[in-house]
Amino acid sequence: MTAQTELVDRMRALLSGEAPVREETMFGTRSFLVREKLVASALKDGGLLVRVDADRHEELLDRPGAAQAVMGPDRDMGPGWVEVAATALVGEGLASWLEVALEHNRTVTAGG
Repeated sequence: MTAQTELVDRMRALLSGEAPVREETMFGTRSFLVREKLVASALKDGGLLVRVDADRHEELLDRPGAAQAVMGPDRDMGPGWVEVAATALVGEGLASWLEVALEHNRTVTAGG
């Protein structure tokens, strides 16, 4: 089993209580959308791309394993996109990051 596959299985279990959840393959990742908005994507190396509140971006970059997400070799994805190293997702790390992403998701999908 690959690191990405293991992460996808863990994400699927942690997001099972949300509705609706949809999985999509995008840009070499396995992405999870909740209420039709991207929450997080499992990267090939077992890391995580996570969509967060842009107002919390700098604060969240201080967490272990967090970095500004980039697309390609050097194209910054901007505030609200964080990449988390696989080493920071052990134990409760993944659940913690998914909760941050779900908080943002609930804000942007409220009333819809």
